[in-house]
Amino acid sequence: MNLFTFDDMKKTKRSSLGNDVPIELFRSVRLIGMYQGLPMKGKSTTLVVGRKIGESMQVSSLEEALQLFEELKIGIPRVIENNGNEMHIAIEDCFCEGLPVHEGNLVCDLEGAILEGALSSIYKGKVHVREVKCNVNGDKDCEYKIRFT
Repeated sequence: MNLFTFDDMKKTKRSSLGNDVPIELFRSVRLIGMYQGLPMKGKSTTLVVGRKIGESMQVSSLEEALQLFEELKIGIPRVIENNGNEMHIAIEDCFCEGLPVHEGNLVCDLEGAILEGALSSIYKGKVHVREVKCNVNGDKDCEYKIRFT
């Protein structure tokens, strides 16, 4: 059952507070509520949620998906490598930039799942996105390896 779509999320009537919420609130929901509050760091939940969000974005090209990523202020995507079956994307200015470093932790699985869901609606076959670097881990950017099968 789909009660809401991505287009529904654009409909707001907040005359005083507007359309934006602070990054601290988003970070709190993601990293305190889900990452720390759910089993397995919330990974199964964030993957399902992210894929569903990405699928509902209804993008028609890789460029459109990456542009939407930036418009939604998820981060600024940059394709590092694309050989047809595999792609490597870096995300600059990710939501986690500036957080304390906790080596061994990759916290941007929701964002990768959003990308996976969006790309799945474009490409025939299966799309698998895996986070390989993260600012929280001490890396310069968050990065994803994308495999098309």
